[in-house]
Amino acid sequence: MKFYTLTSLIIIALFTISCNNASNHTHDEAIAIELENGQKWKVNSEMSPFILEGQKLLNEYNNDDYITLAKQLKEKNNSLIKSCTMGGKSHDELHKWLHPHIELVDALGKADTKQNADELIMKLKKSFEVYNQHFQ
Repeated sequence: MKFYTLTSLIIIALFTISCNNASNHTHDEAIAIELENGQKWKVNSEMSPFILEGQKLLNEYNNDDYITLAKQLKEKNNSLIKSCTMGGKSHDELHKWLHPHIELVDALGKADTKQNADELIMKLKKSFEVYNQHFQ
């Protein structure tokens, strides 16, 4: 558990430092992601693979080891954060999705029951649906 707490703190610190934009919301708050004149935002080529790989991990999850899934998703998030070179409005809109997504992954790593983990996995799937509705 201490590992997950420390990892969570490191992720949040890296997220804030690498992108130079602290977020002040939680995954329970509804923050609407805007489109770019009705079109999806473009995510740069350095960051997209980590998001797509995380989604693939979640889609291929076979309902057995959610702790390993959480660790793998955290690794993808860490790589995503390290590769952040976006700026401007697209960057700000991505933060609206990414911050709550990171919190869900952190919560999955701390899930104490399979039922709780399953609920978080459903929320993560919805999170990727939101990503796909707003970003390309």
